[in-house]
Amino acid sequence: MGKGDRKTAKGKRFRHSFGKSRPKSKLRKRKRAEKLSKKIIRDKNA
Repeated sequence: MGKGDRKTAKGKRFRHSFGKSRPKSKLRKRKRAEKLSKKIIRDKNA
């Protein structure tokens, strides 16, 4: 169980990937969605 193991969180961190053992942050997704929606609204008004 080391860096080469794709199923462990350590392996996911090494590969910079996400999955069941290393889920993406929901807060980070929400912040990014808000940022993109503000940008889209700003572009429509321009």
